[in-house]
Amino acid sequence: MKLNSLEDLCKDQLADTYDAEQQILKALPKMAKAASNAELKQAFATHEKQTKEHVARLEQVFKALGIPAKGKTCKATKGLIEEGDELMSERADPAVMDAGLIAAAQKVEHYEMACYGCLRTWTTQLGFKDAARLLQQTLDEEEQTDKLLTQLAERIINIKAAS
Repeated sequence: MKLNSLEDLCKDQLADTYDAEQQILKALPKMAKAASNAELKQAFATHEKQTKEHVARLEQVFKALGIPAKGKTCKATKGLIEEGDELMSERADPAVMDAGLIAAAQKVEHYEMACYGCLRTWTTQLGFKDAARLLQQTLDEEEQTDKLLTQLAERIINIKAAS
């Protein structure tokens, strides 16, 4: 795909983000299984449900832009998930593993927030108001997940991992 316009870039990055969400859907159950803290397990399970909604919303965005929902391999997410897989293969104290899982998840969340922020800004600029609204809704949820993970880390997990 040639990127000759902001709309071309937007569509390209939308495909990248769509693939990222698909990859995350596959990774979250593994992360929930590797977690030992019940609240962390629940956070991953809740985010898996949200991620399914994110995929459906992205499909609505594709429709709003008049293109088929199609992914393009997101190499960044692939690499972040590989790092998480590597972590989960380590022998680690359960609390230390949970702290590492939070870090791995937050790396992905921060990447997603950057993606959704750019897509929202571009769709706004291009006049796709419905798409921008959908993307903002997902951005808000990604930010909430990041805050929840931070709270879990600071309130429980990091304290246990440090002792």
